[in-house]
Amino acid sequence: MRFPSSAIGEAMVVRTTLQWASHQGFSMNRVELDILEANFLTDYEIAIILSKRKKAGIVELWRSHLGKKSQSGRSAIKPASISCVMTRESALQAEERENKWTNFQRPDSFGRFGKFGGKYVPETLMHALTELESAFRSLAEDEEFQKELDGILRDYVGRESPLYFAERLTEHYKRPNGEGPHIYLKREDLNHTGAHKINNAVAQALLAKRLGKKRIIAETGAGQHGVATATVCARFGLQCIIYMGAQDMERQALNVFRMRLLGAEVRAVHSGTATLKDATSEAIRDWVTNVESTHYILGSVAGPHPYPMMVRDFHAVIGKETRKQAMEKWGGKPDVLVACVGGGSNAMGLFHEFVNDADVQLIGVEAAGFGIDSGKHAATLTKGEVGVLHGAMSYLLQDDDGQIVEPHSISAGLDYPGVGPEHSFLKDIGRAEYYSVTDEEALEAFKRVSRLEGIIPALETSHAFAYLEKLCPTLPDGTKVVLNCSGRGDKDVQTAIKHLEV
Repeated sequence: MRFPSSAIGEAMVVRTTLQWASHQGFSMNRVELDILEANFLTDYEIAIILSKRKKAGIVELWRSHLGKKSQSGRSAIKPASISCVMTRESALQAEERENKWTNFQRPDSFGRFGKFGGKYVPETLMHALTELESAFRSLAEDEEFQKELDGILRDYVGRESPLYFAERLTEHYKRPNGEGPHIYLKREDLNHTGAHKINNAVAQALLAKRLGKKRIIAETGAGQHGVATATVCARFGLQCIIYMGAQDMERQALNVFRMRLLGAEVRAVHSGTATLKDATSEAIRDWVTNVESTHYILGSVAGPHPYPMMVRDFHAVIGKETRKQAMEKWGGKPDVLVACVGGGSNAMGLFHEFVNDADVQLIGVEAAGFGIDSGKHAATLTKGEVGVLHGAMSYLLQDDDGQIVEPHSISAGLDYPGVGPEHSFLKDIGRAEYYSVTDEEALEAFKRVSRLEGIIPALETSHAFAYLEKLCPTLPDGTKVVLNCSGRGDKDVQTAIKHLEV
């Protein structure tokens, strides 16, 4: 069923009016509360509810209704004051702007990026998520907390990470005329623990301390988030439990040892495909059971709100540094940003700073596994359909019955059947582009970058490097490309030995 713009406009007015009235402390009836509290409802879905009630001029009725009601000690809302919040005309104007991404607050007050995101979780977790969001927003304005975090990122993590001109890689992509794009690497692999994951882990550990939570759980695929979480738990004296798929534990035995050396308990997950999806599911089950004492340091921009927003913001330092460093190095912005995408945290950390810069191209690279048409891949944004997994609506790899399809990637960190909801949103509005490369292409890039730059990249990052083979021939001479070198490849050497001749 399609609705005229007026219906969607009315829905937007209803939502905004209720939010304003709620913040002012006015009482709500059951229908109003249903719409206000149902964070999974979009404006489109509210329009469906309103159309079924068949009330003409619904906005005026709601304004009149709210204008008559108030809690004791407060004056009633006047229609004029409500109309100042969002009029019908401004609602329609907002709808006309809905595909202009520069006008979006990401996420909205309901934790949604367009239709993606939300909180699809048991009631047990709702209070914990609300508490977490409240603490996050409060600490974002807390100068003492920010000073402590900045100090740890500088002195313990080693920020800022360099923006490195990859001279020989740039030479590799030169054309016969001696020109070509200029390749720069954002060296997140040089962070303490060897990847971008520490940015989020250290910030969430500090947040958990403020919440009084002394037991930390996390999921991990490639092991980098697990190592980062175990590291910060050792640093702050917190109990640490890491859930990891049994198959990933075999692929990433080195990181399993590192986690245990750091004092973490690593719990093997044998259910399902015994990979990242199943480790995440098990971590969520633990959190439901132990929510009062436990904080879940989710490692990507996936999961229920506020995690996609929170993890993105903790990684946004990547993009902020990149903007500053680009200005220092060549006096401008990057032209193209490239990053691998599994759940999507390293990509969002780089992209977020530049989403509103229309002249900066955003490219995410997924895992095509054995090939995009093989059925053995993890190219969620390329081949997926919209569904709900791990508490959020996003693109997923699923069959016709809505059951999750087993993903495949040689890279444990990209071997996930979902993706962060903001990536789904950026794809749908056309702000970011997403492509995929195969295991074979990633392995070749793993070797190529090692030999050209003396940098052994993670297999996850190698997917982004592999896409340069297709991207660079299409770019104008002098294009400034920044690739997020999200992690180092020490952990992947045992996997590479099985597939590469060197």
